[in-house]
Amino acid sequence: MKLPNQFYRPLAIGAPAPLRELPVKVERMIHFVPPHLEKLRAKVPELARQVDVVLGNLEDAIPADAKEAARKGFIEMAKSTDFGSTGLWTRINSLNSPWILDDLIEIVAAVGNKLDVVMLPKVEGPWDIHYLDQLLAQLEARNGVTKPILIHAILETAEGVKNVDAIAAASPRMHGISLGPADLAASRAMKTTRVGGGHPDYRVLADSDPGQGLRAAYQQDLWHYTIAKMVDACASAGIKAFYGPFGDFSDSPACESQFRNAFLLGCAGAWSLHPTQIAIAKRVFSPDPAEVAFARRVLEAMPDGTGAVMIDGRMQDDATWKQCKVVVDLARQVAANDPEFAAIYGF
Repeated sequence: MKLPNQFYRPLAIGAPAPLRELPVKVERMIHFVPPHLEKLRAKVPELARQVDVVLGNLEDAIPADAKEAARKGFIEMAKSTDFGSTGLWTRINSLNSPWILDDLIEIVAAVGNKLDVVMLPKVEGPWDIHYLDQLLAQLEARNGVTKPILIHAILETAEGVKNVDAIAAASPRMHGISLGPADLAASRAMKTTRVGGGHPDYRVLADSDPGQGLRAAYQQDLWHYTIAKMVDACASAGIKAFYGPFGDFSDSPACESQFRNAFLLGCAGAWSLHPTQIAIAKRVFSPDPAEVAFARRVLEAMPDGTGAVMIDGRMQDDATWKQCKVVVDLARQVAANDPEFAAIYGF
């Protein structure tokens, strides 16, 4: 392990110093773009005004014979687009792939100063983060990159879930962690072919009552444990947790339900793989206006966060003040980046 006095030192001569704290950014949706498709690349300038993060995807869903085209397409997309306050990310290929080195070498050389985050798939332990951390520092130094490129890990193997605490704290470059439910399901030998969301057979039954006919059944959340474990690891390390993909584009209510579960558990955002999911993520990962209004009342009634007050028949004390501050702080961040929600919240 790195000693505390070494943790924030650059890993290469000439590399930018690591950040001490994450930039405060609203990242409700990470929108995936397949950059090998020119038709979809052409939509990126307009898309950048609608989403919080644009991600050029180089890994899963990109055919093997299109990997180089995707890399070149991402570089072209990054160079030609003014992203403003919208984040620019890329998901590189996994560390055991033949494309990973060229992904990093070519992209950092060409657009390293525009790139905010590298998303690393199939992270199994802190050793994967350490490798990428060192390599990014070397490439930043070689190419004169002036701000550190952050790392976002995808949690999609059983070993990764087991080691999530160490992954979250592996480097000052760590931006956050996303749940990758499809690969994780395969790694665990889970018996589902769905990409995220629930399963009708994962349920509990109400107690048997011979006089009541059919017993009520209640579907459970396959991902509750893993999301909660990931959120705890991220929160304790001071980084962000995200839900990943929801694969059924035709089922918007189920997508919204999964996103909302993740939001309530502490996730900052989710992936949007289809344009219809952008509005869902924007709505879900922005605090409910009624909750914001109530939370503001609590903060106003307890300006210093101590003591106890009664509001609408409910007792509010130091602990609930902290909960309300989380909601109001997030609402202020959203309002600062989204005029629509600024008007809704009244900020």
